[in-house]
Amino acid sequence: MNQQKIRIVYEGDDTIRLDKHLANLRLQELHSRSFIESLISEDRILVNNIPVKKSYLLAKNDEISLKLPEPPDYDMKPEDIPLEVVYEDEHLAVINKAAGMIVHPGHGNPDGTLVNAILYRFGSNLSSGRDANRPGIVHRLDRGTSGLIIIAKTDRAQTELNHMFARRQIHKTYLAITSGIPDPFEGSIECHIGRSLSNPRQMCVTTAGKWSLSHYKTIKYYHYFALVKVKLETGRMHQIRVQFAHRHVPLLGDLLYNTRRQVHSLMPQNMKRKATDLLANHLMRQALHSWRLEFVHPITEEKLDIFAPLPEDFLYTLNWLDKYFSIDTDSKPYNMIFEENKQW
Repeated sequence: MNQQKIRIVYEGDDTIRLDKHLANLRLQELHSRSFIESLISEDRILVNNIPVKKSYLLAKNDEISLKLPEPPDYDMKPEDIPLEVVYEDEHLAVINKAAGMIVHPGHGNPDGTLVNAILYRFGSNLSSGRDANRPGIVHRLDRGTSGLIIIAKTDRAQTELNHMFARRQIHKTYLAITSGIPDPFEGSIECHIGRSLSNPRQMCVTTAGKWSLSHYKTIKYYHYFALVKVKLETGRMHQIRVQFAHRHVPLLGDLLYNTRRQVHSLMPQNMKRKATDLLANHLMRQALHSWRLEFVHPITEEKLDIFAPLPEDFLYTLNWLDKYFSIDTDSKPYNMIFEENKQW
Protein backbone atom coordinates (compact mmCIF):
# COMPACT_ATOMS: atom_id res chain seq x y z
CA MET A 1 0.00 0.00 0.00
CA ASN A 2 1.23 3.51 -0.76
CA GLN A 3 2.34 5.53 2.24
CA GLN A 4 1.70 9.17 2.95
CA LYS A 5 4.81 10.95 4.23
CA ILE A 6 4.80 14.10 6.37
CA ARG A 7 7.86 16.06 7.51
CA ILE A 8 7.74 18.44 10.47
CA VAL A 9 10.52 20.63 11.84
CA TYR A 10 10.12 21.61 15.49
CA GLU A 11 10.83 25.33 15.78
CA GLY A 12 10.01 25.90 19.47
CA ASP A 13 12.56 27.17 21.94
CA ASP A 14 11.27 25.03 24.82
CA THR A 15 11.45 21.25 24.98
CA ILE A 16 8.16 19.36 24.66
CA ARG A 17 7.16 15.70 24.56
CA LEU A 18 6.85 14.26 21.06
CA ASP A 19 3.32 12.91 21.59
CA LYS A 20 2.09 16.18 23.11
CA HIS A 21 3.51 18.28 20.27
CA LEU A 22 1.92 16.08 17.62
CA ALA A 23 -1.42 16.23 19.43
CA ASN A 24 -1.15 20.03 19.69
CA LEU A 25 -0.76 20.30 15.91
CA ARG A 26 -4.28 18.85 15.48
CA LEU A 27 -3.48 17.24 12.16
CA GLN A 28 -6.45 15.55 10.55
CA GLU A 29 -4.23 12.56 9.80
CA LEU A 30 -3.36 12.19 13.50
CA HIS A 31 -6.92 12.08 14.72
CA SER A 32 -6.34 10.84 18.30
CA ARG A 33 -3.62 10.48 20.94
CA SER A 34 -4.00 6.69 20.88
CA PHE A 35 -3.42 6.68 17.11
CA ILE A 36 -0.29 8.81 17.58
CA GLU A 37 0.99 6.40 20.24
CA SER A 38 0.38 3.39 18.00
CA LEU A 39 2.31 5.02 15.15
CA ILE A 40 5.23 5.77 17.47
CA SER A 41 5.25 2.20 18.80
CA GLU A 42 5.30 0.88 15.20
CA ASP A 43 8.30 3.13 14.36
CA ARG A 44 6.18 5.04 11.85
CA ILE A 45 7.17 8.30 13.55
CA LEU A 46 10.89 9.04 13.67
CA VAL A 47 12.89 11.96 15.03
CA ASN A 48 16.01 12.77 13.04
CA ASN A 49 15.47 9.39 11.31
CA ILE A 50 15.70 7.50 14.62
CA PRO A 51 12.87 5.60 16.39
CA VAL A 52 12.05 7.19 19.74
CA LYS A 53 9.57 6.84 22.60
CA LYS A 54 6.43 8.95 22.89
CA SER A 55 8.03 10.74 25.87
CA TYR A 56 11.00 11.91 23.77
CA LEU A 57 11.67 15.61 24.43
CA LEU A 58 11.87 17.59 21.21
CA ALA A 59 14.55 20.26 20.87
CA LYS A 60 14.69 23.16 18.43
CA ASN A 61 15.20 22.06 14.78
CA ASP A 62 14.45 18.39 15.47
CA GLU A 63 13.00 16.84 12.31
CA ILE A 64 9.96 14.59 12.73
CA SER A 65 9.09 12.25 9.87
CA LEU A 66 5.78 10.40 9.68
CA LYS A 67 4.95 7.48 7.40
CA LEU A 68 1.20 6.98 7.27
CA PRO A 69 -0.68 4.38 5.28
CA GLU A 70 -3.11 5.81 2.76
CA PRO A 71 -6.69 6.07 4.03
CA PRO A 72 -8.63 2.86 3.34
CA ASP A 73 -11.28 2.61 0.68
CA TYR A 74 -14.32 3.73 2.60
CA ASP A 75 -17.68 2.04 2.35
CA MET A 76 -19.25 5.03 0.64
CA LYS A 77 -22.81 5.18 1.88
CA PRO A 78 -25.45 7.72 0.81
CA GLU A 79 -26.51 9.98 3.67
CA ASP A 80 -29.59 12.18 3.79
CA ILE A 81 -27.74 15.46 4.40
CA PRO A 82 -29.47 18.67 3.23
CA LEU A 83 -27.94 20.20 0.10
CA GLU A 84 -28.62 23.51 -1.63
CA VAL A 85 -28.42 22.85 -5.37
CA VAL A 86 -28.21 26.17 -7.22
CA TYR A 87 -27.78 24.71 -10.73
CA GLU A 88 -28.33 21.26 -12.22
CA ASP A 89 -28.60 19.56 -15.59
CA GLU A 90 -27.86 16.04 -16.83
CA HIS A 91 -24.10 16.70 -16.96
CA LEU A 92 -23.23 18.62 -13.80
CA ALA A 93 -24.54 20.34 -10.71
CA VAL A 94 -23.40 23.32 -8.65
CA ILE A 95 -23.84 23.10 -4.88
CA ASN A 96 -23.84 25.92 -2.33
CA LYS A 97 -21.77 24.06 0.28
CA ALA A 98 -22.41 24.83 3.92
CA ALA A 99 -19.49 25.86 6.12
CA GLY A 100 -18.33 22.94 8.25
CA MET A 101 -18.94 20.27 5.61
CA ILE A 102 -15.89 18.29 4.48
CA VAL A 103 -15.83 17.57 0.74
CA HIS A 104 -14.67 13.95 0.81
CA PRO A 105 -13.75 11.28 3.40
CA GLY A 106 -10.30 11.26 4.95
CA HIS A 107 -8.42 10.38 8.13
CA GLY A 108 -10.83 10.75 11.05
CA ASN A 109 -13.75 11.78 8.80
CA PRO A 110 -15.19 8.63 7.19
CA ASP A 111 -18.71 9.97 6.72
CA GLY A 112 -20.90 13.07 6.90
CA THR A 113 -19.13 14.54 3.88
CA LEU A 114 -20.32 16.20 0.68
CA VAL A 115 -19.65 12.92 -1.11
CA ASN A 116 -22.06 11.08 1.19
CA ALA A 117 -24.65 13.80 0.56
CA ILE A 118 -24.38 13.80 -3.24
CA LEU A 119 -24.53 10.00 -3.32
CA TYR A 120 -27.92 10.29 -1.62
CA ARG A 121 -29.08 13.18 -3.83
CA PHE A 122 -27.84 11.98 -7.23
CA GLY A 123 -27.35 8.24 -6.72
CA SER A 124 -25.72 6.59 -9.72
CA ASN A 125 -25.89 9.86 -11.69
CA LEU A 126 -22.37 10.84 -10.71
CA SER A 127 -19.00 10.58 -12.43
CA SER A 128 -16.63 7.92 -11.14
CA GLY A 129 -14.31 10.70 -9.94
CA ARG A 130 -10.54 10.65 -9.62
CA ASP A 131 -10.66 7.81 -7.10
CA ALA A 132 -13.22 5.53 -5.50
CA ASN A 133 -13.68 7.81 -2.48
CA ARG A 134 -14.49 10.93 -4.53
CA PRO A 135 -17.31 10.27 -7.02
CA GLY A 136 -18.41 13.49 -8.72
CA ILE A 137 -15.70 15.61 -7.11
CA VAL A 138 -13.85 17.95 -9.49
CA HIS A 139 -12.39 20.49 -7.03
CA ARG A 140 -12.69 21.20 -3.32
CA LEU A 141 -13.36 23.88 -0.73
CA ASP A 142 -11.89 23.97 2.75
CA ARG A 143 -14.12 22.66 5.51
CA GLY A 144 -14.74 26.13 6.92
CA THR A 145 -15.33 27.79 3.54
CA SER A 146 -18.90 28.08 2.31
CA GLY A 147 -20.19 28.52 -1.22
CA LEU A 148 -20.14 27.19 -4.74
CA ILE A 149 -18.60 23.88 -5.76
CA ILE A 150 -19.08 21.99 -9.04
CA ILE A 151 -20.14 18.33 -9.11
CA ALA A 152 -19.65 16.20 -12.24
CA LYS A 153 -22.53 13.84 -13.05
CA THR A 154 -20.85 12.08 -16.00
CA ASP A 155 -17.31 10.94 -16.71
CA ARG A 156 -17.23 13.11 -19.83
CA ALA A 157 -18.15 16.20 -17.80
CA GLN A 158 -15.52 15.25 -15.20
CA THR A 159 -12.79 15.01 -17.85
CA GLU A 160 -13.72 18.29 -19.51
CA LEU A 161 -14.01 20.15 -16.20
CA ASN A 162 -10.59 18.84 -15.14
CA HIS A 163 -9.12 20.25 -18.35
CA MET A 164 -10.91 23.57 -17.82
CA PHE A 165 -9.54 23.93 -14.29
CA ALA A 166 -6.05 23.09 -15.56
CA ARG A 167 -6.38 25.76 -18.29
CA ARG A 168 -7.85 28.28 -15.78
CA GLN A 169 -11.09 28.57 -17.74
CA ILE A 170 -13.30 28.42 -14.65
CA HIS A 171 -13.35 31.79 -12.93
CA LYS A 172 -13.92 31.85 -9.16
CA THR A 173 -14.73 34.91 -7.08
CA TYR A 174 -14.85 34.83 -3.28
CA LEU A 175 -16.06 37.22 -0.61
CA ALA A 176 -13.92 37.58 2.50
CA ILE A 177 -13.86 39.65 5.67
CA THR A 178 -10.37 40.69 6.72
CA SER A 179 -8.97 41.67 10.11
CA GLY A 180 -7.42 44.95 9.11
CA ILE A 181 -7.91 46.93 5.91
CA PRO A 182 -5.94 45.94 2.78
CA ASP A 183 -3.41 48.50 1.58
CA PRO A 184 -3.90 49.38 -1.22
CA PHE A 185 -7.69 48.94 -1.37
CA GLU A 186 -7.40 47.13 -4.70
CA GLY A 187 -4.61 45.11 -6.25
CA SER A 188 -3.08 41.69 -6.82
CA ILE A 189 -1.20 39.31 -4.58
CA GLU A 190 1.42 37.12 -6.22
CA CYS A 191 3.59 34.70 -4.28
CA HIS A 192 4.71 31.07 -4.00
CA ILE A 193 2.81 28.87 -1.56
CA GLY A 194 4.01 25.63 0.00
CA ARG A 195 3.37 23.53 3.09
CA SER A 196 4.75 24.80 6.38
CA LEU A 197 7.49 22.59 7.85
CA SER A 198 6.61 23.55 11.41
CA ASN A 199 2.88 22.75 11.09
CA PRO A 200 1.69 20.62 8.15
CA ARG A 201 -1.87 21.89 8.72
CA GLN A 202 -0.67 25.27 7.49
CA MET A 203 0.51 26.53 4.15
CA CYS A 204 2.97 29.41 3.94
CA VAL A 205 4.67 31.79 1.54
CA THR A 206 7.93 30.17 0.48
CA THR A 207 10.23 30.35 -2.52
CA ALA A 208 10.02 26.56 -2.76
CA GLY A 209 6.24 26.60 -3.19
CA LYS A 210 3.87 26.81 -6.16
CA TRP A 211 3.16 30.12 -7.88
CA SER A 212 -0.15 31.73 -6.95
CA LEU A 213 -2.01 34.85 -8.06
CA SER A 214 -5.16 36.53 -6.75
CA HIS A 215 -6.81 39.84 -7.58
CA TYR A 216 -8.76 41.64 -4.87
CA LYS A 217 -10.92 44.71 -4.40
CA THR A 218 -12.13 46.19 -1.12
CA ILE A 219 -15.86 46.76 -1.55
CA LYS A 220 -16.57 48.11 1.95
CA TYR A 221 -14.37 48.99 4.88
CA TYR A 222 -15.04 49.59 8.56
CA HIS A 223 -12.92 50.62 11.51
CA TYR A 224 -10.33 47.79 11.70
CA PHE A 225 -12.04 45.42 9.18
CA ALA A 226 -12.93 45.15 5.49
CA LEU A 227 -15.23 43.28 3.12
CA VAL A 228 -13.19 42.16 0.10
CA LYS A 229 -13.91 40.29 -3.11
CA VAL A 230 -11.14 38.09 -4.46
CA LYS A 231 -10.78 36.61 -7.94
CA LEU A 232 -8.44 33.63 -8.24
CA GLU A 233 -6.07 33.05 -11.13
CA THR A 234 -4.68 29.92 -9.48
CA GLY A 235 -6.18 27.48 -7.00
CA ARG A 236 -3.57 26.62 -4.39
CA MET A 237 -4.47 25.09 -1.06
CA HIS A 238 -5.55 27.84 1.41
CA GLN A 239 -4.53 30.42 -1.21
CA ILE A 240 -6.67 33.36 -0.08
CA ARG A 241 -6.14 32.62 3.61
CA VAL A 242 -2.35 32.48 3.24
CA GLN A 243 -2.02 35.48 0.93
CA PHE A 244 -4.03 37.83 3.13
CA ALA A 245 -2.31 36.62 6.29
CA HIS A 246 1.00 37.31 4.54
CA ARG A 247 -0.24 40.85 3.87
CA HIS A 248 -1.02 41.21 7.59
CA VAL A 249 -4.79 41.31 7.04
CA PRO A 250 -5.79 37.70 7.85
CA LEU A 251 -9.36 36.54 7.49
CA LEU A 252 -11.64 37.11 10.44
CA GLY A 253 -12.41 33.85 12.26
CA ASP A 254 -9.51 31.95 10.67
CA LEU A 255 -7.92 30.38 13.73
CA LEU A 256 -5.28 28.63 11.60
CA TYR A 257 -3.80 31.89 10.26
CA ASN A 258 -5.31 34.41 12.68
CA THR A 259 -5.95 34.41 16.44
CA ARG A 260 -8.43 36.07 18.76
CA ARG A 261 -5.48 37.89 20.32
CA GLN A 262 -4.64 39.38 16.90
CA VAL A 263 -8.26 40.45 16.42
CA HIS A 264 -8.35 41.96 19.91
CA SER A 265 -5.16 43.91 19.20
CA LEU A 266 -6.98 45.86 16.48
CA MET A 267 -9.76 47.28 18.61
CA PRO A 268 -10.43 49.26 21.78
CA GLN A 269 -10.59 47.46 25.12
CA ASN A 270 -14.35 47.91 25.46
CA MET A 271 -14.98 45.98 22.21
CA LYS A 272 -12.87 42.91 22.93
CA ARG A 273 -15.62 41.04 24.78
CA LYS A 274 -18.02 41.61 21.87
CA ALA A 275 -15.41 40.24 19.45
CA THR A 276 -14.96 37.17 21.64
CA ASP A 277 -18.72 36.57 21.57
CA LEU A 278 -18.80 36.92 17.78
CA LEU A 279 -16.02 34.38 17.24
CA ALA A 280 -17.21 31.95 19.91
CA ASN A 281 -20.93 31.92 19.10
CA HIS A 282 -21.60 33.27 15.61
CA LEU A 283 -18.61 33.17 13.22
CA MET A 284 -16.94 29.89 14.10
CA ARG A 285 -14.89 29.55 10.91
CA GLN A 286 -12.96 31.71 8.46
CA ALA A 287 -15.07 34.47 6.88
CA LEU A 288 -14.67 33.16 3.33
CA HIS A 289 -17.46 32.43 0.85
CA SER A 290 -17.18 31.06 -2.70
CA TRP A 291 -19.58 33.63 -4.13
CA ARG A 292 -19.42 33.35 -7.92
CA LEU A 293 -18.53 30.84 -10.66
CA GLU A 294 -18.21 31.86 -14.32
CA PHE A 295 -17.52 29.26 -16.99
CA VAL A 296 -18.67 27.90 -20.31
CA HIS A 297 -20.57 24.64 -19.88
CA PRO A 298 -18.18 21.87 -20.97
CA ILE A 299 -20.89 19.99 -22.92
CA THR A 300 -23.62 22.44 -23.99
CA GLU A 301 -21.25 25.43 -24.34
CA GLU A 302 -23.77 27.61 -22.51
CA LYS A 303 -22.20 30.52 -20.63
CA LEU A 304 -22.90 30.07 -16.91
CA ASP A 305 -22.63 32.83 -14.31
CA ILE A 306 -23.74 31.48 -10.93
CA PHE A 307 -23.95 33.24 -7.56
CA ALA A 308 -24.39 31.82 -4.07
CA PRO A 309 -26.34 33.75 -1.42
CA LEU A 310 -24.40 34.52 1.73
CA PRO A 311 -24.90 32.19 4.70
CA GLU A 312 -26.39 33.44 7.95
CA ASP A 313 -23.11 33.61 9.89
CA PHE A 314 -21.48 35.77 7.19
CA LEU A 315 -24.48 38.13 7.06
CA TYR A 316 -24.60 38.27 10.86
CA THR A 317 -20.94 39.33 10.88
CA LEU A 318 -21.52 42.08 8.32
CA ASN A 319 -24.43 43.43 10.35
CA TRP A 320 -22.27 43.18 13.50
CA LEU A 321 -19.56 45.24 11.78
CA ASP A 322 -22.15 47.82 10.71
CA LYS A 323 -23.41 48.05 14.28
CA TYR A 324 -20.08 48.45 16.05
CA PHE A 325 -17.48 49.57 13.49
CA SER A 326 -19.34 51.37 10.72
CA ILE A 327 -17.61 54.37 9.15
CA ASP A 328 -20.36 55.53 6.76
CA THR A 329 -23.69 55.84 8.56
CA ASP A 330 -25.47 56.28 5.21
CA SER A 331 -24.03 53.12 3.71
CA LYS A 332 -25.93 51.20 1.04
CA PRO A 333 -27.69 47.93 1.84
CA TYR A 334 -25.62 44.86 1.14
CA ASN A 335 -27.83 43.55 -1.67
CA MET A 336 -27.09 46.80 -3.55
CA ILE A 337 -23.37 46.57 -2.76
CA PHE A 338 -23.19 43.01 -4.10
CA GLU A 339 -25.18 43.90 -7.21
CA GLU A 340 -22.82 46.77 -7.98
CA ASN A 341 -19.80 44.52 -7.47
CA LYS A 342 -20.78 41.86 -9.98
CA GLN A 343 -18.54 43.73 -12.38
CA TRP A 344 -14.87 43.59 -11.51
